[in-house]
Amino acid sequence: MNFDLATLANIAQILGALTIVAGLVFALIQIRDFREQRREAMTVEVLRSFHEPELAHAVNLIRELPDHVSPEELRSRGPEYEGAAVMVSTTYETIAFLVYREMTSFSMVRELTGGLAVVMWRKLARWMEAVRLEQSQPSWAEWFQWLAEQLAREAAQKESNPAYERFASWRPRE
Repeated sequence: MNFDLATLANIAQILGALTIVAGLVFALIQIRDFREQRREAMTVEVLRSFHEPELAHAVNLIRELPDHVSPEELRSRGPEYEGAAVMVSTTYETIAFLVYREMTSFSMVRELTGGLAVVMWRKLARWMEAVRLEQSQPSWAEWFQWLAEQLAREAAQKESNPAYERFASWRPRE
């Protein structure tokens, strides 16, 4: 086969274009994989935060409180209770922001802590409103509120049986 210079130039341009397209596809796949790895790492960090003894203790203290506890009643129980409220609030604030930024998935957070987040918000909402007013900080626990409202709305929209019922027939892969 005899190719003239123009034909070889055309073939070189086609090969160059194909190389660029292949490079772009490879780069997009790498970016997607990197994002997924980052998301998985954040998920591990979220899981790890729930194994901290301080958070478990804080949740236990807040769990004892009545729903919509008044700021006065929460504070009358001592600084340990307000400290627990701050710890729960800031933990859920962080988790919610990670969900919003899609650094961890909403479904994972819903499965891991959805019910607990809603309960914690229900117990602490009045106290948080008071803190917002006292500190002139309307954004205090804004992401925690956002997450609790998202989770409550989702639960109300679909019948949500607990995991032990939904996945009763699940078996591990061999």
